[in-house]
Amino acid sequence: MKTVKVAAGIVVMCLGFAGCEDHNPARVENMDAYVKSVEEWRDGRLERLKGKTGYLNLVGLYWLHEGENRAGSAPDNELVFPAGIPAYLGSFELVDGVVTMTVADGVDVLANGEPVHTVAMGADTAKNGVLLTTGGFGWYVVEREGRYGVRLRNYELPGVADFPPIDHYPVDPAYRLNARFKPYDEPRIVTVATIIDGVDYLPECPGVIEFEINGETQQLEVYTSDDGAQFFIIFADATTGEETYPAGRFVYTDWPDEQGITVLDLNKSYNPPCAFNDFATCPVASPRNRLKVAIRAGEKYDPSMHLVKQSH
Repeated sequence: MKTVKVAAGIVVMCLGFAGCEDHNPARVENMDAYVKSVEEWRDGRLERLKGKTGYLNLVGLYWLHEGENRAGSAPDNELVFPAGIPAYLGSFELVDGVVTMTVADGVDVLANGEPVHTVAMGADTAKNGVLLTTGGFGWYVVEREGRYGVRLRNYELPGVADFPPIDHYPVDPAYRLNARFKPYDEPRIVTVATIIDGVDYLPECPGVIEFEINGETQQLEVYTSDDGAQFFIIFADATTGEETYPAGRFVYTDWPDEQGITVLDLNKSYNPPCAFNDFATCPVASPRNRLKVAIRAGEKYDPSMHLVKQSH
C-alpha cells in the first residue's frame, strides 16, 4: 500500500488527490497521522476477523425447529456437524424461544472451562448467551427475528491464521466527509433484507445523513448501532458488484455534534462478514441506500478471499 507523504501541520490535506475540491472533506490536521490512523484501524480490523470471535472461523449455521434437534457428525442427525465433532454430540431442544442443550453420555463439553451435561443457552441477542466447546470447536445460539439457530466455530480452521491483508483503495482524505444528520420526526423500525431468505434485519432508523460528493448532494439512511453509541450504515455505490462486494459495505459514524454534524469516513468502509464466510447473516444495502456515485474508498472485494463456503 502506498502512503502519500504530506508535511505535517497543513490544516486541510487535499493536495494531490483528484476530485478533492469537489467533495466536502472534513478537516485533517496532519496527513501522516491520519493515514497512520486509518492503516492501524485496518490492521485491527484484520486481527478481529482472524480472532476467536471473528467471522473467519465460522463453519456452520444450523436453524432449529421447535422441539428436539439431535446434533453430531453422524449423517442421521438432524443437525449434521463437520468431521472432528463426536458422531452424537447431544441435542438442542427449542421450546417457546428457549434453547436447552443436553450433551450425549461420554462426550466432553465445556462451558467456561467446566464440564456440562444440560445447559440453557441464551441467544447472542441476549445477555445470557453461552459458548460451549469440545476439542477445537465452539458453538452458541443465534436469534434472528424470532428464528433460532446454532452457530459453529472451528478454532483450528486452516487458512485463518495466515489470512492475507484485505485489498483497499488508497487512503484519500477527500472521502472523510462532513455529513449533516437530518432526523425523522420519530425514529422508525425499517426492514432490511439479509443474504438469508426469510430472515430480515429490523434496525431502528433515526434519520438520514446528507453530504456532498462531486458537487452533488447524497443521502444515506442510518441505523442505531447495537450498543446505541454510533450510527451504523449499509451502503452500495457504483463500484458495488464490480470492485466492491455485491451486497454493499458497512461503515460507522459517531452521533452528530450540537450542530448536527458528524464525520463520515468512507476510508473505513468495509466488507460485511458474508464476503468471507457463508455462515454469517449479513444485511444488504437497501434500495434507499444505493448511491449512483462511485465510492473508491475503503475495502475492495476479492472473491478468492471467501474462506468458507457451504457444501451443497
